Amino acid sequence: MTKAADKAYKTIGKLILNGHFKPGDHLSEEDLSEASGVSRTPVRDALRRLENEYFVVIRPNHGAQVAVWNARDIEDLFEMRARLEGMAAARAAERRDASDLQKLATCVEKIDVVINSDERPDVSQFLEYNRRFHHAVFDAARSPRLKAINLNLVAPAVVARTAEFFTHADLIRSNAHHRELSDAIAAGEAQLSETIMRTHILAAAHSYKKFTK
Repeated sequence: MTKAADKAYKTIGKLILNGHFKPGDHLSEEDLSEASGVSRTPVRDALRRLENEYFVVIRPNHGAQVAVWNARDIEDLFEMRARLEGMAAARAAERRDASDLQKLATCVEKIDVVINSDERPDVSQFLEYNRRFHHAVFDAARSPRLKAINLNLVAPAVVARTAEFFTHADLIRSNAHHRELSDAIAAGEAQLSETIMRTHILAAAHSYKKFTK
């Protein structure tokens, strides 16, 4: 992407994630161009990328709108993520090095600080360190193709929208899974690592569906 398209992509994505645009909302190229500070051509490029990540739907003669997911979409997306990330966790247990383990441990510690704050947990900070943790698992797996497939086609929309429905107890449980997974990867337990990751993803799916029925 050009720098202008990348700027538009980040701006539009943030507006969707923070709830400024709701599922089903029409996305005006003119308004998005003004909000992003770029012309309409890079806005179109950004919308096509967001369509590939399941944030946006583009229909001929109707333009773009924020994607609306049905129950089957949700089930399929979580299952794809559980399979891909489970595979990555198993590979990470076989291929990780000391640097990978340090990254995983640091993310777990950072999330602990966020969720144990005296104030209401900052979900945006949780999302950031959660993103870093899962990226670290893929990095440890030493499989750029596997990482690209997951992050570009499955994870962004799923993770961001799921966190909106997490309770404080869900955040605590999520990081407990992170810690267990980090320990399993450190121990070189590939099958256990895959099982923990799949449990982690499917527990998130349960929380999502519980609050969106």
